[in-house]
Amino acid sequence: MSIFNGLAAVEEEILKCMKCGNCQAVCPLYKESRQEPAVARGKIRLAAAVLDGRLKPAETLARRFDLCLTCLACVATCPSGVKVDRIILAARTAMVREKGLPFIKKTAFTGLSRPHLFDLGIKTAARLQGVFFKRLEQEKMQPRFPLGLELRRIVPPLASVPFRDRVAETHKVERPAATVAFFTGCMTNYLYPEIGQATLRVLKAHGVNVIIPRMQHCCGAPLLYNGAADMAREMAKSHVDLFGSIRARADAIITVCGTCGEAFKHLYPELLDTTPGYGKKAREVADRIMDITRFLYRLPFNPNLFRAPELSITYHQPCHLGRGLGVVQEPLSIIRSIAGVIYQPLKEPGRCCGNAGSFSLTHYDLSYRVLAHKLRDIKSSGAQMVITGCPACRMHLNDGLTQEQMPQKAVHTIEFLAGILAER
Repeated sequence: MSIFNGLAAVEEEILKCMKCGNCQAVCPLYKESRQEPAVARGKIRLAAAVLDGRLKPAETLARRFDLCLTCLACVATCPSGVKVDRIILAARTAMVREKGLPFIKKTAFTGLSRPHLFDLGIKTAARLQGVFFKRLEQEKMQPRFPLGLELRRIVPPLASVPFRDRVAETHKVERPAATVAFFTGCMTNYLYPEIGQATLRVLKAHGVNVIIPRMQHCCGAPLLYNGAADMAREMAKSHVDLFGSIRARADAIITVCGTCGEAFKHLYPELLDTTPGYGKKAREVADRIMDITRFLYRLPFNPNLFRAPELSITYHQPCHLGRGLGVVQEPLSIIRSIAGVIYQPLKEPGRCCGNAGSFSLTHYDLSYRVLAHKLRDIKSSGAQMVITGCPACRMHLNDGLTQEQMPQKAVHTIEFLAGILAER
């Protein structure tokens, strides 16, 4: 049974919990709050109480399940192998089915689930952003008014022209080594088109054809992680249809965001498992999903194409990329293979930065307290630059680096590679 069909689907996972408390040692939120409901063990007990009828779904209970970064740290360290993330997603879905979404989330997710409406809304917002945000630097803005964002928060500007509107749908090279379909994700398309351009440059340098399907849209992860599975189902179906139709022409479907990759690889097959005509197709698409660094590493990656000045860098491992998709060594191997790069490891490279998508919108102070640990780790590393494989982590890290007046800048791994690509 799918986790999106109710808590009964995760009853076995709930029963596996020994209540040992090992999750306390790794949970970023428990370390800040020291409250039992913030840790995995506490939420599992609440889920069990809902499942056996001792607790009824309520707003206060939904808020307890909201206090989770879905960073997977508890899953990675659980001696019983409890898949806590499945329990959290099942509980959130059950809460939404019982009580519905808060007005703001329902409005936002309705927009996300309607691609043309969402695209129009973002483009309109890009034209009007100067009214609501003040520009600090070329890549940094700050809210003028408290419109759902903390006034101290630093955010990137919306792109004047989205990435997919800037580029052709098909990019061919002579004697291609491979062909990929590129799922851009919302943040690359609307906030960081430079990540998309960098992806094209590096793939072209490695002799790879790239297909960028025009009709792609949000992966639906924000909805799925917030319990709005029913709203996300049509989004998943449309992507399975779209990327399934070009699967035969592509050696891989690449992503530049671990959360997008997680949605395609793990959540879509679960969400569509019992949807007639989509279960098998979703699994076939999932089998082709690959993070850009894993794809380059296996191509194989050619470090001789790059010329780096002597530069000390460090790497922040995104939760859904590292623990979710298992992409840990590939980016490090690529980075360390380039002459001139001095790699300065973090003490805790896989510790969550605290962003967690909408969590940093609804719980910014708590999110920033989690981020503060990462910032101290970056400072102690002595690195001049921070590289990460997630656009959302990039945004959150740069927010903190700017507020703390630290000299480092966070960039996506593929941006770093494109920036040192030797002219050919």
